Parts: sequence; structure tokens; C-alpha cells
Amino acid sequence: MFTNTVRGLDKLFNNDIKAPKIILVSGSPGSMKSSFTYELLTKYVENTGEFGLFATLEETTESHLNNMESIGIAPHTNLQVTDYTDFRGEDEEQVDYLMFTENMLKYFKEKHGNKFTTFAFDSLGALYSLMQNNGNDMRRRMYLFFKTLRELNLISLIIIERSIDGESHLLGNEGFLSDGILVMGLKRKQGRIVRYLQIEKMRATSHSMEAHAIEVGDSGIQVLGPIFD
Repeated sequence: MFTNTVRGLDKLFNNDIKAPKIILVSGSPGSMKSSFTYELLTKYVENTGEFGLFATLEETTESHLNNMESIGIAPHTNLQVTDYTDFRGEDEEQVDYLMFTENMLKYFKEKHGNKFTTFAFDSLGALYSLMQNNGNDMRRRMYLFFKTLRELNLISLIIIERSIDGESHLLGNEGFLSDGILVMGLKRKQGRIVRYLQIEKMRATSHSMEAHAIEVGDSGIQVLGPIFD
């Protein structure tokens, strides 16, 4: 997952992870969270022949794929992208997005069995905004949702908005429930903005703690060297 996917990512990891794992991909707008996550999963399923699911609340499947292809990240048949646009425009207060997601994951697990290994959700903030009037105890439900992800033996990448130097949670418990936290952000350096990736937390893995610059070229994302202030 981390040593043979996005170019240069192995500079941050000395060893890889094993399922089940829940990893928050956190960062500010424009830090390439969705693009990084999508490229990571496409390269992973391409290398392994396994099946993955990328679920987006942020945009349509067509828009997402167009954005990825514009920066050189090609789709793969083993990574299915699904959106929730069929629900939008309805009485959204009556839609239980979390239950729908759980049922969808169980469906794909039944369909693909042990080949279904990876899942990405974009994003947690969008889910909370859509369910803010749902009337449910979201903290408890998120605990149970994360429990379901582990029971399905998935490596799950959960995208979450995060301000610079902000906390890695929205409800207060996501950072504690997760196994890992990746931070993606923007730094001003010598008059230009540099995107970076940093590992804040990753259980059972030996890794760098330094922020590494990333760049986006014609063939996707590449992790460069450490950023020294």
C-alpha cells in the first residue's frame, strides 16, 4: 500500500501495513487529498489484482474521474468509483448515508470476497454536514462504522478536512479511533507554495516524521525529499 504505489512514498515508510487499518487522510483544501488517495488505491489494485471502492460525496463520478485524468492518474477497472448523487435533491434529512455506506460495503464484500481489500471515503466532513439534522448519536455511530470497517478486514482511507495546525478530528474521536493519520498541506517556501505530506501517526509501522514535498506532474503525484525550514 505504501511502498509500491505513489512514486517516492517509500521514502516515508520503512515497512508496510496490513489489514484491517483505518487511516485518516487529513489536510487543507488544495492539498491533493482526494488525488493522492485515488492514485494510491489505483496503483495498489493494479499491482495486486485486488478490488477497491472509492466513494465520494464531494462530486460526481464523472467529475472525479475527469479531474484525475487531467493530472495523469488513469482509472483502473479494479477500483470502482461511486457517488451519492442519486440521493441529492431528495429530502436529505431522511437519507441515512452512513447506513447506505455500510450496506454498500457489505454488498461488495459478498460479491468479491477476500479480493475486496481497500476502501476510500471522500469525505467525512461532507457526511457530517449532510447528517447534521439526522438526530442520531454520530459519535457512537462513527465508532460502530469504524468497527464495521475492521470486521470487513479493509484498509480504509477516510478523507477529512483539516486547517493548518488544526486537530485531526471533527467530532472529537476520529483521530483516536483511527490507526493512522496522514497530513497533507501547503507551505510557503522561498516565495512559492509547496505541497507536502507528513505522517502524524501510523500504528505497527516504522516511518519518517518529517514533512516531504510532493509535486503533481503529467503522470500523477510524486513524493520528493524532506522540507527543511
